[in-house]
Amino acid sequence: MKVRLEKVKGTRDLLPEEMAKRRWVFERIREVFERYNFHEVLTPTFEYTELFKLRSGEEVVEQLYAFDDKGGRNLSLRPDMTSSVARLYVNGFQNAPKPVKWYYMANMFRYEEPQSGRYREFWQAGVELLGSDKVEADAEVIALFVESYLATGLEDFTVNIGDRVLLDEFAKMLGVKDDIGLMRLIDKKDKMSRGDFAVALREFGLDDDGVEKVMALVEIKGLPEEVLPRAEELFTGEKAREEIKRLYELVDLLDAYGVLKWIRIDLGIARGFDYYTSVVFEAIAPNDLGIGSIGGGGRYDNLISVFGGKPTPATGFAIGIERLIPILEWKGLIPEPKLRPDVYVVPIGKDAELRRAAAEITSALRAAGVKTDCELTGRKLRKALDYAGKLGVPYVVLVGKKDLAEGKVTVRDMESGEQRFVKKENVVGELIELLGF
Repeated sequence: MKVRLEKVKGTRDLLPEEMAKRRWVFERIREVFERYNFHEVLTPTFEYTELFKLRSGEEVVEQLYAFDDKGGRNLSLRPDMTSSVARLYVNGFQNAPKPVKWYYMANMFRYEEPQSGRYREFWQAGVELLGSDKVEADAEVIALFVESYLATGLEDFTVNIGDRVLLDEFAKMLGVKDDIGLMRLIDKKDKMSRGDFAVALREFGLDDDGVEKVMALVEIKGLPEEVLPRAEELFTGEKAREEIKRLYELVDLLDAYGVLKWIRIDLGIARGFDYYTSVVFEAIAPNDLGIGSIGGGGRYDNLISVFGGKPTPATGFAIGIERLIPILEWKGLIPEPKLRPDVYVVPIGKDAELRRAAAEITSALRAAGVKTDCELTGRKLRKALDYAGKLGVPYVVLVGKKDLAEGKVTVRDMESGEQRFVKKENVVGELIELLGF
């Protein structure tokens, strides 16, 4: 009985055209990361499960791909990179010059229901800046966040900034003891109708007045110059006032970075990870694909100490590649990949001399930087030319016995059908000129 194996639910096979588009996106983002002097790291695909349970958040912990290995160790595939990077920092970089500026491009795993832009295996590109508690670090990271999207050609998006300190202060104003629980609930608000959100708040334990205040808070969003004065009216405590002052400073620096056009303030943003401690943010790009946030991040000043390190302030973000690429494709911003060689070399016949000459020409063209393929299946001339036509190859080099005896080969222009004899030793230069390299 034959067994037909399918790919696992929530995963994908990425074909050459899709991989070429992904590589284009990654290269655009990588260039910006490195221009900001961030340096690439990569951590193991799996870690001890306890690492993610410490501060990842209830929803993420429930979605872990956790398992016991053959040595009885309880491990999990990484659901995010921040925890792993924090562990890496604690393990060997606490005394490194500050700030430490790292970036990553890697796959993550969460057991959740697949939907538009959401898979069980997905890729993120992100940065972590460790060792600065200054607002300048927040501005640096958020400006990089904006510029990373701009580098892909995306311009119709906003980066919405919230603040966990203000949400914590708001929870205190309501008399809520489980502030983390309230944060988790607020983070899920966009996945519920307004009515369902109100019901969930009541089930959480808020009275009608508390529900009304939360519903009003999550609607306080818009341009910084509109929202921050309203926040000053709402929050009167000293800690909240200091945080609002910091937000004013952040906005001013983002203006200096030239990215204020994309910035909004949204006091209802909580983000799903428990480790955030201050500024949080997420990017939203309007679309008809059912895709929400395309990335986010924030400040996490307590995570390093939770993992056993010296208290170290930190901030960072992750861009959701599986969410970004469909939007870029929908907007027509990713160039169509060129999945063909520039030159195709065909030996006309099976003689060893012809095959050797074809291999020499192929190798010389590749060494000169020309994308070159050669006939590998023994096709006869007509079928080889048909194959080249289907690939869309601009030029074919025909290596025939008679021509080779005279030290020549034939270069065929596949669009016009025009053919010319070229000395074998000159064929590389001739093709480079024809291709405009």
